[in-house]
Amino acid sequence: MEASVYTLRDVPAEERPRERMLQVGAQALSNAELLAILLRTGTINESAVSLAQRLLVESGGLRRLVEMSTEQLTALKGIGAVKALQIQAGIELGRRLARTTRPETVTIRSPQDVSLLLTEELRYLQKEHFVCLFLNTKNHVIGQETLSIGSLNASIVHPREVFLAAIKRSSASIICAHNHPSGDPTPSPEDIDITRRLVEAGSVIGIDVLDHIIIGDRTNVSLKELGLM
Repeated sequence: MEASVYTLRDVPAEERPRERMLQVGAQALSNAELLAILLRTGTINESAVSLAQRLLVESGGLRRLVEMSTEQLTALKGIGAVKALQIQAGIELGRRLARTTRPETVTIRSPQDVSLLLTEELRYLQKEHFVCLFLNTKNHVIGQETLSIGSLNASIVHPREVFLAAIKRSSASIICAHNHPSGDPTPSPEDIDITRRLVEAGSVIGIDVLDHIIIGDRTNVSLKELGLM
């Protein structure tokens, strides 16, 4: 008696490649499962996973699959032009990633490092931009985000927004910065108040606020160096 053929809908949810990738991560998936996610669907008689497994066998393995042309792929049963292009697009992304190099790591050791990184970006803006640098345990910058754009005189930011962004990046610490469109970097009472609120919130969450830099036209000010945090 011929064995039953199961489609992906018949497979338990925890065994489907997309669900498994969400649960355990891409690294835990087999080549066939990753390929099935690229294919998205199978055929009338095969699930996407079964089609991917057969594709790897008939092509001679992952390395041979990379070398196949569109015509060679579409010659395989169950692979039309759309599926062939999906496979080749995934392969090309992998190639491009392999050719890229990791950008130079930026390390923050002093307020001057922050100034070098942000001054030219912020000094000429006509509204206050509140920017956060997100750092790892070695004070390497792992992210940068503008969290609010205020009026000419005030930048509005809430600690909730700051630390939500920091947590998303698994930050060990943060440095805040904003510009004064007037060109005068003297901290306002509002600047001092939001800085203290951020420091207090960070101490509760476990993410240190290392400094708050105010960027003027020609000079910058560190609230840490001024003893205001």
